[in-house]
Amino acid sequence: MSVPEVVVIDYGVGNLLSVQRGLEHCGAKVILTAVPEQILASKRVVLPGVGAFGNAMQALERLDLVAVIRELARRQTPLLGICLGLQLLLEESEEFGNTAGLGLIPGRVIPVPAQTLSGETQKIPHIGWSALQSSSASGGWDGTLLQDNRPGEATYFVNSYMAAPSNPAHRMAECVYGGHLIPAAIGRDQITGCQFHPEKSGEVGLKILRRFILQ
Repeated sequence: MSVPEVVVIDYGVGNLLSVQRGLEHCGAKVILTAVPEQILASKRVVLPGVGAFGNAMQALERLDLVAVIRELARRQTPLLGICLGLQLLLEESEEFGNTAGLGLIPGRVIPVPAQTLSGETQKIPHIGWSALQSSSASGGWDGTLLQDNRPGEATYFVNSYMAAPSNPAHRMAECVYGGHLIPAAIGRDQITGCQFHPEKSGEVGLKILRRFILQ
């Protein structure tokens, strides 16, 4: 049986080692690269990222990878965005002014609310473990990367900004922070984004990575 290969886009933004180790633990051969030809030849691609949205987009543009990632979407290549990688999938971010994103999923990136639903100040960034729940508009997790997971399982978050997809059906999973429903995972066609870190979320996150490498 051949070992499934996963390309992780190495564009200088984020800690790739934990993503690589998580995927390798699940049985994948990981290729870290920013070479367009290698990325386009892959059957599965991960877009990681931590830090500022604008810096990440500048890095992708500098390496001529924006068109490459859009071509992956056109080809229906399975694409997984993690943390900032999820946010880059959207059309625009409000972080430090408006910055255009990859535009693969309609919507914007907006700040996590600084107040709870009851009006109390809450800690930003949102850091820690939060339970996943299915979005009412998503139709459930069957056929998605979350199909092996169950509502109530917790994953690890570190984020000051969050996705706001235009189409509610693209909200695959949510979590509650300060009473607010925060998108935890979004998806469209073969594109999935996790705001949490599956590679840092124990067995719950590893189930998602295993499902991804089986695509």
